[in-house]
Amino acid sequence: MAAVSDHPGERGADDPVKLIGIRESALSVDEVFAAVGDDAAGGVALFVGTVRNHDGGADVDALGYSCHPSAESEMRRIAEKVVADYPVRALAAVHRVGDLRVGDLAVVVGVSCPHRGDAFEACRKLIDDLKHEVPIWKHQKFSDGTEEWVGAC
Repeated sequence: MAAVSDHPGERGADDPVKLIGIRESALSVDEVFAAVGDDAAGGVALFVGTVRNHDGGADVDALGYSCHPSAESEMRRIAEKVVADYPVRALAAVHRVGDLRVGDLAVVVGVSCPHRGDAFEACRKLIDDLKHEVPIWKHQKFSDGTEEWVGAC
């Protein structure tokens, strides 16, 4: 019997980036979960970012996301960096643009790896880097009539 570390399933897949997208329509957790499915994966980690009803002590009524034309290619660049650093079997990331309401899904990312620890770490790295590096801007509308732009997600 081969050692566990010698099994091909213990390594990242050859082409693990399965889904990258900027969407004007509602996002689907099921779509991302299906995209990261892999028989060699023992761990799947998903992160779902939703529009919350408050920020910085103020009530949020709605918000809008807009992005630079390079946003999707930047998402792919970050995804490729994550798969270079972790044994990723499959990865998916989609972000919403346009007007959203409280409770709507804003971003869904998923990563599958041979083991749960790597899946958690890779998923966290993916969402953190997307948030900090992809040129997506959030325009929040508060209940008191004020508004605020927030850069990079």
